[in-house]
Amino acid sequence: MVRAERAERILTAAADLLLAWGYRRVTIDEIAHRAKVGKGTVYLHWKTKESLFLGVLIKEQLQSHYSQLEMMRNDPLEILPSRRAGGLFREFLGRPVLRALYTDDSDLLGRLNDTAKKEFAHLMAEGDRITGCQFEVLREHGLLRDDADIRHQQYSLMAIITGFFTAEGLLAERAPDTPEVRADLLARTVHSALETSVPDSVRADAAAAAAPEVIALYEHLAELSAQEMSRQLRG
Repeated sequence: MVRAERAERILTAAADLLLAWGYRRVTIDEIAHRAKVGKGTVYLHWKTKESLFLGVLIKEQLQSHYSQLEMMRNDPLEILPSRRAGGLFREFLGRPVLRALYTDDSDLLGRLNDTAKKEFAHLMAEGDRITGCQFEVLREHGLLRDDADIRHQQYSLMAIITGFFTAEGLLAERAPDTPEVRADLLARTVHSALETSVPDSVRADAAAAAAPEVIALYEHLAELSAQEMSRQLRG
């Protein structure tokens, strides 16, 4: 088994156990047993249990980045905040580890939650910067409203998304029937708050023109995430 394949098995085992038992209860012995490797083999890849689980978290983020990039490449309209918000919501529902990270689930993540915030602070800061650059590009192409400060628009976007994420737990019994309906509600809310109202054909042409620059921004973010993934691995 090549090194990369072995590391992937260990990450998968760690993620499964994290969801089943929570960070506090999982041991390296149990991860090694599930991955069918020796305990020492786990430590060949990661120096500590903490670095291994940080690898689990960054892997989830990286897969989310790749998924979003694929959608943007296939459909330029996916660069719009409303479409990306809907995509993030679907990712949120479909990836339990990512959901725990986005909602600060201390029961599942324990102290790993605080460590992740510190370790990934540079990625979060870069993500904020890239969103600001994305908004500037969208304004240049007439796709984003220009009647508010971009920083305020970024805050509004994150507040709306956070509200929908939180509602999944707090308002589960009152939520509309399907996740797709809820994703569409989120997209419509973001569109109303941030985006311009233009004919569909104009929006499509403008998105196609803006897409290469926006995609390049998120390719850069994915590359930084991949570098962080490598950093967590033992050299």
